[in-house]
Amino acid sequence: MRNIAEFTLIGRVGTIKQVGKTVRVSICANYPFKDDKGQWKDDAHWNEVTIFTKSIQSYVSEHVSKGDLVHVRGRLRQNSFERDGQRIYTVDLIALEVGRLAQTSERAAA
Repeated sequence: MRNIAEFTLIGRVGTIKQVGKTVRVSICANYPFKDDKGQWKDDAHWNEVTIFTKSIQSYVSEHVSKGDLVHVRGRLRQNSFERDGQRIYTVDLIALEVGRLAQTSERAAA
C-alpha cells in the first residue's frame, strides 16, 4: 500500500518566479467566514507552490499569468534546517498537476 501526503489548491495566481531550476508560484485561496457582527468576510491565505517538472514549468510560463484562477494538485514535503542555532521546520508544496480554470478578466477581454 502506498502512503501519501497530498494537497489540492484552487486560487488566484499572485507571482510566478524562476528560482534556480524551479518555478515558484504564489496562489491565494480565500476562506469565507462570518465576523462578530454576522458579516461575511474573506480570509486570504497565500501559498507558495514549487514546480520541478519541466513540462509543468513550460505550461505555466505559456498559459498562466497573474490573476488567473488555477487548480493545483501535488504532494507535501516536510523539511527542517538549522538557522542561528534554532531548528526551523517547513512544509513544501510540490506541484504534480497545474491547470488554468479561468483567465483574469483583463486577459480574457484582450
